[in-house]
Amino acid sequence: MKRVVGVILSALFILTSCDVVNDEVAIPISDKLMEIPRGFPVMEHPEDNSFTQSRWELGKRMFYDPILSVDQSVSCSSCHQASLAFSDKEVFSTGAMNRSGTRNAPTLANIGYHPYFTREGGVPTLEMQVLVPIQEHNEFDFNILLIAERLNQDSTYIQMALDAYDRLPDPFVITRALSCFERSLISGLSPYDLYSNYDRKNALSESAIRGKDLFFSERTNCSSCHNGFNFTNYSFANNGLYESYQDEGRLRLTGDPADLALFKVPTLRNIELTGPYMHDGSITTLSEVIDHYQSGGKNHVNKSQEMANFQLNAQEKHDLISFLLSLTDDYFVTNTLYK
Repeated sequence: MKRVVGVILSALFILTSCDVVNDEVAIPISDKLMEIPRGFPVMEHPEDNSFTQSRWELGKRMFYDPILSVDQSVSCSSCHQASLAFSDKEVFSTGAMNRSGTRNAPTLANIGYHPYFTREGGVPTLEMQVLVPIQEHNEFDFNILLIAERLNQDSTYIQMALDAYDRLPDPFVITRALSCFERSLISGLSPYDLYSNYDRKNALSESAIRGKDLFFSERTNCSSCHNGFNFTNYSFANNGLYESYQDEGRLRLTGDPADLALFKVPTLRNIELTGPYMHDGSITTLSEVIDHYQSGGKNHVNKSQEMANFQLNAQEKHDLISFLLSLTDDYFVTNTLYK
C-alpha cells in the first residue's frame, strides 16, 4: 500500500510542480530541482551562491566523486545514499583508509533549511560544513587545497567550474558547488504531506491517523521537539540514552558543562530509512526507539525535561509506528535527478 501511495505522490508532484507551462514549453530542470513543497518556507540562498543548474551539476559531480578523499576510496555519497534519504544503514560509516567513523551519519533531506550543522551545531553555514568531513581523520582525511589541485588536473572540472562560478576549481568553488547541490535535496511529498497539504484524506490509513494524533498529543510529547515542517526544532537536547556518554556532544564545542551530551534534535522525515538511530546508531528499530521514550530514558544531569515516560498498548504502538512510516517520501528517494 505504501508503494502505491508513493506512485500517487509522484503523479501529484508532476501535476503540481508545473513541469510544463503548456504542451510545448517545458520548465528548466533547475526550477524543478528547487520546487518548494506546500507547507514549506522559501529556502534562503547566500548572495555569493545563488542556485543555478551549472552550479548544481558541478556539486552533484563532486558529491559522487571519491576524489575528495585522501585515498580516493569514499565520496559524500558513500555515507549519504539517495535511496536511504541520503543517509546509510551503518552504525558508523567507513571513511578513508577503511577507518570507522565516530557518529551515525544523518540524513541530508532538507539540509538547506538547517540553521547550523553537525550534531553539536558548531558550523554556521552549509558552505562551511563540507570542510568537516574533508579534514576529519575518520572521514576524508584530506585538505581542501590538495583537493583543488586534483580538480585542476581534470579538464572537465575546470570547464564546469568556469561555467558555474567563472573561476578555476578552488576552495570557494568546492564548498559552494557542494552546498548548492545539497540545498536541492528537498523532501516534502510523503503520504503525511499529501494528507495534510493536498487534502488527500485517503493518503493515510486509519492506523496512521491514530498514530498522528498520538504523536501530537501531550501524552507522548513527541512534537515538543519534533515539530514544524521538518519535524525538528533544531534544539540541542539529551534524551537519556545513557547515564554516562563517551561522546561529549555539544560540550565539545562550548566547554559548558550544561552542554554535556546534548545533540541537535534530528528530523523525523524518512525516519523509516535512516536507521540505525541515535547519534551513535545504538538503537536498531523504530519499535525500540519508542520503547526508549516510553521508559523516560536513563538518568543524566542534562536530560531534557520534555522526557517523560508514558505507556502505549500494542495497538497504540503500532499506530505510532504507522504514522512515522507515513513520513517516508518515496518520490524523494527514487528521484533519478539526484542519482
